[in-house]
Amino acid sequence: MPNWTLSDGDLEAALDLSPEGELTLELRHAGKTVVEPSRLGLRTAHADLTTGLEFLGLSERRVEESYRTVIGKRREHRYEAGEWTLSFARGGDRLDLLVRVGGGGVAYRYVVPWSGPVTVIDEISEYVVPGDARAVLLPYENGRCDYEEIHRHTTVGAAEPILYGYPSLFQTGAAWLLITESDLDSGYAGSRLRFDGRAFRLDLPDPYVTAASPLVTPWRTAIVGDLAAIVESDLVTSLAPPSRVEDTSWIKPGAAAWSWWSDGPSTRDLDAQKHWVDFAAEHGWPYVLADAGWNKEWMPELIAYARDRGVGVWLWSHWQHVDTELEHREKLALWKEWGAAGVKIDFTESDGQDRMRWFDAILAATARLKLMVVFHGGTIPRGTERTWPQFMTAEAVKGAEWLKPKPGKEPLYPATHYLSLAFTRNVQGPMDFTPCTFTGVRAISAGFELALSVIFESGIQHFADSIEAYQARPEALRLLSAVPTAWDDTRLLSGDPADHILLARRSGADWYIAAGVSGEARTLTVPLGFLGQGEWAAEIYRDAPGDAIAAETVTVSGGGELDLAVPSNGGFTLHLRRQTP
Repeated sequence: MPNWTLSDGDLEAALDLSPEGELTLELRHAGKTVVEPSRLGLRTAHADLTTGLEFLGLSERRVEESYRTVIGKRREHRYEAGEWTLSFARGGDRLDLLVRVGGGGVAYRYVVPWSGPVTVIDEISEYVVPGDARAVLLPYENGRCDYEEIHRHTTVGAAEPILYGYPSLFQTGAAWLLITESDLDSGYAGSRLRFDGRAFRLDLPDPYVTAASPLVTPWRTAIVGDLAAIVESDLVTSLAPPSRVEDTSWIKPGAAAWSWWSDGPSTRDLDAQKHWVDFAAEHGWPYVLADAGWNKEWMPELIAYARDRGVGVWLWSHWQHVDTELEHREKLALWKEWGAAGVKIDFTESDGQDRMRWFDAILAATARLKLMVVFHGGTIPRGTERTWPQFMTAEAVKGAEWLKPKPGKEPLYPATHYLSLAFTRNVQGPMDFTPCTFTGVRAISAGFELALSVIFESGIQHFADSIEAYQARPEALRLLSAVPTAWDDTRLLSGDPADHILLARRSGADWYIAAGVSGEARTLTVPLGFLGQGEWAAEIYRDAPGDAIAAETVTVSGGGELDLAVPSNGGFTLHLRRQTP
């Protein structure tokens, strides 16, 4: 009975071919099983490639890549992994299984190298996670592309047998496991996980997917390690294809003022939008977002007004309004001619293959026209920011849009919602939560809300509250006028998806540390061992009475510690600059 063990450091992928010709995969970390033997294979319209497989041969190579992204947890990346190609046949039909082990995880994909089109009607890939494993799962509403739910904290054995969206997070023993996918394009459909009480099995949104031979599936991806390895991972990005944009000098991440959240009618008012441009310019925010309701009669005037003040304008559009190549030429090209910086494209609600064809087309068009792009109302990124660096962020999250204040409205999210996202959705890629809504209906403190500007990574960070709300908190506005939206390094200092997070990010020589807790008040110890030797000026932004923000500056030493008290469901942010003699 053929079997293979593929390894890289503490990671092992054990493959087994049964006497019936059925493939299984087991994942181990430090000798402990994190995914029990799980079925692999495809059913196509012309052949069942899940059973009766015969082994043909194996080849291997070493993958070593260095690449740069414009946005993300870091901008310089290094990926090293072993790659094995195992070839199987059933009759005259062939199936290749590519497995990579390294870069902090294990990934595999199928290649069907036939002579004509390949139609997949089912993929039986599954993950059998031990029943006592802790699980953080995102319910996925059947029939919709819906990532706008609240995570469930449970165990695998107690999980409800429904659909769950990527990524799914598990803890078994000392190891954490994050399951997702990478490198999705029009050759396939986005999948999700259907739990049957035993296994999390891939579920496709379409009755079938089809592509020219060789059909290549996305990478089925498992990040494995301690919790810091999960949060800091760039495996999803590393598995995506290299950049298709040679010149990225025009792509500029940054903060954006967004009036719709606090004042919906303002999007229809030229003078109101100019007021927001003035506010953005005053506080160093490079962009404003003109959301649904902007008028083509006055938009060129607004863009010119903003340009004179060093501010770029983003334009909202429904995806169906830029659905064809003709609309790309007539609308996108016109907006570029006006001088728009980018487009926010909304209501892309599908994981199906047809929508993936649209994504391929719109990403190519915006790259050609040198327009940055944000996607809302749709799916998660799957390494998109590497392949198409003008892609700045995507929603695919239950964000602050749901927290707009109304009389009598109660908070919709527990504090754990924000923590769950930092350990799951934002690991997947940039996330447009639209944070720092101090006047929103929320369960977390103002200090925790401000910390989201660092905890949540997004190439364009839309700060969504009103001008008056920010002006009423000048200390918060001081931080928001400085905080980057793209990073050079990210480190989890401590945390737990249901308890707290203490996260450090670096931009240039400066470090930002953000914290948030769920539950009772406590004191958090900030370890400063990652800082270089010497003294650092630490600006501390923390909760103050009356839902306010207080700021102070203290001197800390690299290698030391800093203890900070945090109120219930509270948080804080540090901005650290090295002091020179």
